[in-house]
Amino acid sequence: MENRSKLLNNHFAKSTIAGISSINDLREKEFNGEALAPKEKHALINFDHYRINELNAITDDRAFHKRYQEIQVMANLGDYTEFLKEKYSI
Repeated sequence: MENRSKLLNNHFAKSTIAGISSINDLREKEFNGEALAPKEKHALINFDHYRINELNAITDDRAFHKRYQEIQVMANLGDYTEFLKEKYSI
């Protein structure tokens, strides 16, 4: 729980900095046919891997929905460069 809170706090703290791009910003860019830089593609892959692992590890429905919402917040507000770090690599 402490790690989850720390991760969310990091993402919320970065949301106040102008000019950050989130995972969902990258998805929108890709959807609009714009080319993504290699590090942007890597961040999307890492995020997807992280999301799948996090959600597959949960067996309780209530916990699953709570974690799903937290991950949505990270995708909307967090800086995508957080998912370039080694801890999220495949």
